[in-house]
Amino acid sequence: MTALLRRSAAVVLAACAALAAGCTGQDQPAAAPSASTAAAPLPPGCAATKIETGRLPDWADAGFSGDAVATHVIGVRGEIAAVLFGHPLTYDRKDGVSNKILWVSRETTEPGTLTITARRDGTGEPVLREVKGGPGPSIIDLPGAGCWRLELSWPGHTDTMDLVYAG
Repeated sequence: MTALLRRSAAVVLAACAALAAGCTGQDQPAAAPSASTAAAPLPPGCAATKIETGRLPDWADAGFSGDAVATHVIGVRGEIAAVLFGHPLTYDRKDGVSNKILWVSRETTEPGTLTITARRDGTGEPVLREVKGGPGPSIIDLPGAGCWRLELSWPGHTDTMDLVYAG
């Protein structure tokens, strides 16, 4: 009987650990699997960030041809995609590559400004960045390494996402 109880307890503990590992505290829309997903370890606050390298969603692939693949992150609400041309993003670029991000809104919006309020690990003083003209090409540099929570707003829309900036 003792062996059976230990085995049952081990199964329950393993199931609890698996469930806890899947909990992120963030609601994210389900997304179709991509060709491949980055497997690099992420800081704890960015553990739920889904950095994909593969085909962009149909709504975000204008300007890309054929079977083009891109490294990208979709906002939590699914309203915006960040196509990362400077992946991995780095706070102190010394390699001559910029932190170029192409922002693509799911819906066409009127011209305006994409306002980005970034907070390292989702807390602390905000760092503000703007992309004139709304979602589109940008270079977004942030002042330090870590997991940055970005609150994004543009005419008629909002979304959030976490991005990792390496040291």
